[in-house]
Amino acid sequence: MADENQNHDEPIIRDKRRIDPETGEVRKAPEGADASAPAGAPGATDAAASASPDAADADTVAEGDEELTVDDILNAAQAEVEDPSAEHLADLKRVTAEYANYRKRTEANREVERERAIGAAVAVLLPVLDDLDRAEKHGDLDGDTPFATIAAKLRASVEKLGLAKFGEVGEPFDPQRHEAIFQQHSDEIEVDTVADVVETGYLLGGTLLRAAKVVVKTPA
Repeated sequence: MADENQNHDEPIIRDKRRIDPETGEVRKAPEGADASAPAGAPGATDAAASASPDAADADTVAEGDEELTVDDILNAAQAEVEDPSAEHLADLKRVTAEYANYRKRTEANREVERERAIGAAVAVLLPVLDDLDRAEKHGDLDGDTPFATIAAKLRASVEKLGLAKFGEVGEPFDPQRHEAIFQQHSDEIEVDTVADVVETGYLLGGTLLRAAKVVVKTPA
């Protein structure tokens, strides 16, 4: 019984040698390989792969040779700048045209908003300008009086903002700019003509702030 127990306690030594089935030669199995695994088994394949690291390194180097470098990318970009393709040139022209149109629209909208803001500020001064016109007709602005000086400064200030008045006696009647409050028949004219200006009209750039109220002479 003691001998049997002693045999069970002894370590089992496995033979790592392998017999080649084709030649009958005894070969030592590679380190880390399972000696019991036959040739072609997964264990043998892993051992063969670990025993030949040079082949894996060669594959890695071959793959690295096909990657683009930074110089390759920069050279390609420079070549495209110097000699752009037809497609990229067409895209560049299209973007340039769109930007030019955008600038035109932006400038036009800015001018419209500017005229609108100035018009809103100047509109409150139109009754004052009407009073100056009536005072001028009555001779209150004659001479170098303080009232005449203030009137001249006010008119010059609004003119600098782009305000222009219209409506003169003898000019053709324009329904887009004139508002007829009375009509007179006359044999001396062939077209509708302004006979008198009751209230002056004003323009701010291309914006009509107020139509002129006039008396119109019409052909008999």
